[in-house]
Amino acid sequence: MFEGILQPMHLILILAIVMIFFGPKKLPALGRGLGESIRGFKEAMSNLHEEPKNEQSVESKAQLAAPPDGVTNPPAAVASKTPPTD
Repeated sequence: MFEGILQPMHLILILAIVMIFFGPKKLPALGRGLGESIRGFKEAMSNLHEEPKNEQSVESKAQLAAPPDGVTNPPAAVASKTPPTD
């Protein structure tokens, strides 16, 4: 279906159109931006695969940080460690 769609002549034509449209001064910045976006996408995909492992550790940390049953949060004056002003 898509056989021969990107032949060398087509690629040269696309490159010429890009050169005319953006100019040679902006091409390095465009390439840099494209490379950074591809890198960011790869990092996001690798983090997606690592996320289930991290969720278990986050849940265990949340359980450790939570106060035991029956314990309430201290009043604001005690929590801020500043004497109340009269």
